[in-house]
Amino acid sequence: MLIAGLLANFRLSNVERRLGVYGVHVYQAGQGEVEHRFRADDRVQVWSVSKTFTALAVGMAIGEGRVSLDDHLLDYFPEAVGLAAPGSEAITPRHLLRMSSGKDYPWFEETDPKLKATTDWAELFFRGTVKSTPGTKFFYANANTYMLGRLVEQVSGLNLRDYLMPRLFDRLEILNPWWNTCPRGHTIGAYGLQLTTSEIAKMGRLLLQDGLWQDQPLVPATYVEAMRTDVVSPNQHFEDPETNVGYGYQIWLNTVPGTFRADGLYGQYSIVVPQRSAVITVTAHNEGPAYNIVRAVFADIVPRL
Repeated sequence: MLIAGLLANFRLSNVERRLGVYGVHVYQAGQGEVEHRFRADDRVQVWSVSKTFTALAVGMAIGEGRVSLDDHLLDYFPEAVGLAAPGSEAITPRHLLRMSSGKDYPWFEETDPKLKATTDWAELFFRGTVKSTPGTKFFYANANTYMLGRLVEQVSGLNLRDYLMPRLFDRLEILNPWWNTCPRGHTIGAYGLQLTTSEIAKMGRLLLQDGLWQDQPLVPATYVEAMRTDVVSPNQHFEDPETNVGYGYQIWLNTVPGTFRADGLYGQYSIVVPQRSAVITVTAHNEGPAYNIVRAVFADIVPRL
């Protein structure tokens, strides 16, 4: 069984290196789980860890036969056909998942806050110039994930959060999570989900188990495998090595081969280590080199599993 002493070195690193960790949770198959808190066990903004939940929703919709990876996104938004920028018709869910839609700006080409407050964000997405051929260039853009959530809504009739409630959140016993919305009430998808450390850890465990939870398939195993294998090279040349290995379906590969993570701003991570049948999850607030947390996980925790 896992014991609290497993985390002794990591706890020391958190203090000495000022990592800003709120909580760390470790799960290992057959050994159970252990958690240490550095502050109250509150739900926190998980930032882009939200993206991985959105990707799981897409996988569920695929498993239900509602959509396919290489469908044309615009086919699901017929109201946008007449206003979409040239090239938009080529964008697929796979392009959105791998951040390669060709709409190479963080949110929308239109930045006027008044327009963003009054215009449907799907319309803003489709209107934006296609700057590179879809599928050819990685560009990390929140709008891609937002549109995945809108796609789930289009094919299910439920906003992203409500779609996931009976299919994922209830099954994982994540009760009534808050998830921010755009001005028109559509789940943002890219960020804004509020969870505790151990609740995030359940998502990481689902990834480790290829979509199985309590022996029941929640997400198709082939899709979960593709999340970490159908990857692109992040060619934006981010500063940290941990951001330049590879990007799958809203998850990142780590510099340690065979491992991957859900990744949120300021140090929200769920790190999956299949070689050790383990998931290490961290919530934090680190406005400096937050990837030092990832390195501390691999230096202080993984070797002791």
